[in-house]
Amino acid sequence: MTVFQKVALLALIFTLLLMFVGAIVRATGAGMGCPDWPKCWGQYIPPTSVEQIDPDSLPIEKYQEKAERHGRDPAEVTRENVLAEFNPVHTWTEFINRLCSLPIGLFTLLTLILSFQFIRKRPWLPMLATLATFLVGLNAWMGARIVYSGLKPGTITTHMALAILLLCVQVTIVWLASETRWRIQVKESGKHLKWVGLAAFLFIIGEGILGSQVREMTDELKKSHGDAPRIEWSAELEQTWMYLVHRSFSWAVLLVTAVYYWTSRNERVGGAGWHEKLMAGFIFLQMVFGLILSQVGILPVIQVLHIGISSLMVTVFFHWLLGAFARHSE
Repeated sequence: MTVFQKVALLALIFTLLLMFVGAIVRATGAGMGCPDWPKCWGQYIPPTSVEQIDPDSLPIEKYQEKAERHGRDPAEVTRENVLAEFNPVHTWTEFINRLCSLPIGLFTLLTLILSFQFIRKRPWLPMLATLATFLVGLNAWMGARIVYSGLKPGTITTHMALAILLLCVQVTIVWLASETRWRIQVKESGKHLKWVGLAAFLFIIGEGILGSQVREMTDELKKSHGDAPRIEWSAELEQTWMYLVHRSFSWAVLLVTAVYYWTSRNERVGGAGWHEKLMAGFIFLQMVFGLILSQVGILPVIQVLHIGISSLMVTVFFHWLLGAFARHSE
């Protein structure tokens, strides 16, 4: 691999890592562990105890504005009340989440700088690198909006959607940078494989959007039912149409993935490859995790794996689509 490919691949790897860390933040309810941004409790290195916090450094006015947007009396937001909400575990979980975003910014910027060597030979590379840099900046801005909105519904789903788009752009950059781009070889009768694969990919994206909406519901349940057994969360979720559609649609995703795998075995030269096998394994795991979440309870570790594997699925499948739709004359 060239230096450019290695740098672009590192940006992709750290983005995937951040997806897992972000899932830990959401599953543990640590999203407001740092109530301000870019500082954390008024400091660049967050405190480990409430005694280390300087009350005068806290942006109380912004906290009050956030409370007013949520229909609360801003006068109730005092420095004493804010300090009472300090949780060192949540604070450092969110702070580590923020630290994990720094390598993404660094390697994305390096990718952009190095991409200009291809401006004449492969103009798509600097264009995509510019888009990736923009998405990283936009997601950083969205992170601040999420903090100051108090985890407002809709903002987190948008944040996740932008991260998925960034993953697709990064995969494309790594793929385009290769001198011999990876392509799928199909048999003469293999006219339907790429379209079946595209349909399966769209099903997975649709299921992911529904899942993100359900995750926002679990965030609200954590606020109102924090001490209740998590199996009770599942019972409440079953009263909502969004959760029922998400749960039922997973069977459609399983079916279309099975058709995709069967079509690959028959139409691809050499049969199903590692992409298809990984996707089949991912889907199986997601079905198992879904059953655990619905029948056992909304367990944090399962939530993290459920979200993290979703990002891996998108990465692997989008790379497969690039190879399936690539023209052999390229």
